[in-house]
Amino acid sequence: MTETSRFLDQDSFKIHPVILAGGSGTRLWPLSRAVYPKQLLALTSERTLLQETIERNLSDAGFAAPIVVCNDEHRFLIEEQIEELGVRPGKLILEPVARNTGPALAAVAVWLSRRDPEALMLVQPADHSIGAAAAFHRAVQSGIGAAEKGKLVTFGIAPTRPEPGYGYIKLGPLLDGSDQARHVDRFVEKPDPDTAKRYVESGAFCWNSGIFLMSARHLIAELQRLHPAILEAAERAVDNGEEDLGFFRLDTAAFADAPALSIDRAVMEHTEHAAVIPVDMAWSDLGSFQALRDAADRDGDGNVVRGDVLTKDVRNSYLRAEDKLLAVIGMDDVVVVSTDDAVLVAKADRVDEVSAIVAQLKQRNRQESVTHTTTYRPWGYYRSVDLGERFQVKRLMVKPGAKLSLQKHFHRAEHWVVVRGTAMVQRDDEQILLRENESIYIPVGAAHRLENPGKLPLHLIEVQSGSYLGEDDIVRLADNYGRC
Repeated sequence: MTETSRFLDQDSFKIHPVILAGGSGTRLWPLSRAVYPKQLLALTSERTLLQETIERNLSDAGFAAPIVVCNDEHRFLIEEQIEELGVRPGKLILEPVARNTGPALAAVAVWLSRRDPEALMLVQPADHSIGAAAAFHRAVQSGIGAAEKGKLVTFGIAPTRPEPGYGYIKLGPLLDGSDQARHVDRFVEKPDPDTAKRYVESGAFCWNSGIFLMSARHLIAELQRLHPAILEAAERAVDNGEEDLGFFRLDTAAFADAPALSIDRAVMEHTEHAAVIPVDMAWSDLGSFQALRDAADRDGDGNVVRGDVLTKDVRNSYLRAEDKLLAVIGMDDVVVVSTDDAVLVAKADRVDEVSAIVAQLKQRNRQESVTHTTTYRPWGYYRSVDLGERFQVKRLMVKPGAKLSLQKHFHRAEHWVVVRGTAMVQRDDEQILLRENESIYIPVGAAHRLENPGKLPLHLIEVQSGSYLGEDDIVRLADNYGRC
């Protein structure tokens, strides 16, 4: 028996972790991008935040297989990261459009209640850090009785500082028969700094963690009472949804009809059944570089240093190099983050303003807000190496046994050179086997497909040439991943 498994007995397998993995994490740019957000990054350990969340919710802690809610663009990345843990999820549910956590949890509650009418949902964001998993599990155990009786339980974090960036919960009296769960007096949106200071000094408030334990059946009942439009849209999205390559895809038209509200706004701030369990579990939402700095071990100068970094007379700073050497001299209380295509330099107390930089990038249609130079696909990844007038060079990695779509281009030709591994290439009616140091030419308009038939990753260089090199000049004729 592991340290965590003794907290919850086998009867608690009615608890279904629901991992919300659809966030964008713009405040952690340039690390976090739209197509590769912070929950998919390894920020605090060798595991990604999603993987750390999954590991806290395995069966040895008394939980059923986790249900993960994500968007279509991230589905294969999330599936791959879960597979790396050797975990089989309960289900991966795809949100066809972003409608916030209210509709997402409504859809999960409907889907789950039809399979387990007494199911309890343990709802958690995929991009938070919890340093004390045992304390988290004990808090969940203490909330089971209240959740079974119809309470919508949230977990409040004992504040360590006045934090205007968090929501707060004012604690009410203890629930009858409980020594930990309390009534919620009220929820408070992000306060101004002076108000946050008063809240912390009063001892009557805790931070709103965004983690919930609730019965699917009782959540549905509260949605019916408070926001029937959300519930009706969720029910249609599930009824008209379909299985797709192991995912459950909610119906797009139905889900889009749901009002875009958070579960706090839609239910928790209005229900008479809200309860809160205060818990100290070394929690952080990792919503900024300051939060990353606070969650990590510092060196003797108060710095958090990641990657190839050299310093001289630098103190109380967060320094991270993802690609190349970073040298910093004579700085105090700053954030410097370097990736292969962008550098962020900011005073530590102003890093929340990085979202304004992301907004500028979007206004200028700059790709740095959307993707890194490395773009991940279900078959592997490609990385842009060089780009000029009428040409582009990419480095591709194709996973063993994987194949790209059968496709053609109207405006570009391609040259492929195998660097390592073996490639099977379909070019119109030909099938050509390529080994290391061999190459092939794909003319404009030719139907072609690349496959790795080997047991090792395939690495190759792709040189594109032509009048237009955009990714939208791809006509897919067949695809293993449902993208045609």
